[in-house]
Amino acid sequence: MLTRTAVINVVGLTESLLGPETPNLAAFGDRGARTRIEPAFPAVTCTAQANYLTGTTPARHGIVGNGWYHRELAEVQFWKQSNHLVAGTKLWDELRRRDRAFTCAQLFWWFNMYSNADYSITPRPAYPADGRKVFDIYTHPAGVRPEIKRDLGEFPFAAFWGPGAGVDGPHGSAIAASRWIAEAAKWIDEKHAPTLNLVYLPHLDYNLQRHGPAWPLLAADLRRIDAVAGDLISFFQKRGVRVIVLSEYGISGVDHPVHLNRLFRQKGWVAVREELGLELLDCGASKVFAVADHQAAHLYLNDPSLEGPVRDALAAQRGVAAVLGAAEKRELGLDHPRAGDLIAVAEQGAWFTYYYWLDDMRAPDFARCVDIHRKPGYDPVELFLDPKIPMVKLKILWRLLRKQLGFRMLMDVIPLDAGLVKGSHGRRAVPAGEEPLLLCEGPAGSIPARIASTDVFGLIRDRIWN
Repeated sequence: MLTRTAVINVVGLTESLLGPETPNLAAFGDRGARTRIEPAFPAVTCTAQANYLTGTTPARHGIVGNGWYHRELAEVQFWKQSNHLVAGTKLWDELRRRDRAFTCAQLFWWFNMYSNADYSITPRPAYPADGRKVFDIYTHPAGVRPEIKRDLGEFPFAAFWGPGAGVDGPHGSAIAASRWIAEAAKWIDEKHAPTLNLVYLPHLDYNLQRHGPAWPLLAADLRRIDAVAGDLISFFQKRGVRVIVLSEYGISGVDHPVHLNRLFRQKGWVAVREELGLELLDCGASKVFAVADHQAAHLYLNDPSLEGPVRDALAAQRGVAAVLGAAEKRELGLDHPRAGDLIAVAEQGAWFTYYYWLDDMRAPDFARCVDIHRKPGYDPVELFLDPKIPMVKLKILWRLLRKQLGFRMLMDVIPLDAGLVKGSHGRRAVPAGEEPLLLCEGPAGSIPARIASTDVFGLIRDRIWN
């Protein structure tokens, strides 16, 4: 028998954040069962979600991070969206095999495009040939896109990522993106009533990365996401839909950025090429380089003879807790061809940047922009406006006006100061209060106190099929 179920992914939610500022989420947890999730490794969005939805590790499904080095192309690519990248049987595949009446909606969970889920919505800008970037969404079926935009308005892309995410501004309220997604989940449920509704609410991710978990104003963010999540829980329960709330990782405080590619460049291992007076990382020509992803970094050795010197260099580098080789990758389920030859893990309080230039005047133009696809690594500094730019918000408004008039422009307002970032994630070894959390309906104690990230698959499946 199928039981309609909604899985609400409240990014960054941990036991330590539940309390007086989250009355709806706390009450939901108190009424039912809860468990801490042993984080995926690396504990980042794409890997965690792939673990949850396949019940396997990266060794099997292949999602070794939010991005990786494509050895055949000699290119680093982040935030790709095709579900074909995720190998193995997905949760919806197994449930559909059990009952052909099963349907699934995938709302802003990653690897959303070209899956065989019945309904999908994901952010997807358009890139016309004149160089513009036009914010939009992708949906399946395609007809959902005009209908939902007519009913809910345009998706507030500026509130989803970048300096406007998690703050009030001309784009709308601080929680505009998560609220739109929550309303989209209601819209899908009212029109199509899927058996499984996967919903992604990213609001906590922004200021926890900007300011860290000790930020004095975090209470306001907790109240905002609690109101949206609580309303969504109430909506589903009134419609007889079973609810599961979970998160992908907890965010820890950091104060020390580690620039691995600068270290490797100083050793003569990283190659750059000059284009228009600026420097681009040349992965294919480099002997060693790092693909940084929060507190984990994949290290690719085009010259395998340098493994010993690389290990020695990292052993002397402050902020590096461990370097994992073949045996450790097998033990952690990360032994996949996409993974680095070595994996660096940051110390508690540290995180890895993608920076490879030694002079900020030579940094590539995209470094000062929100440009998640060009950067050869994850860049949380995109959450900040450059404090060195006078009247930076007026500069942005002027450039947006020029854009509307048809002029090409560069929105180079992002700083190059990694020290601004106060929160990160990716490590597997974190304090219990900072582990991801799962809350569900049912008697207290009906699930173990701690489960592996790959066990989430079976837990959701068994809640739906009973």
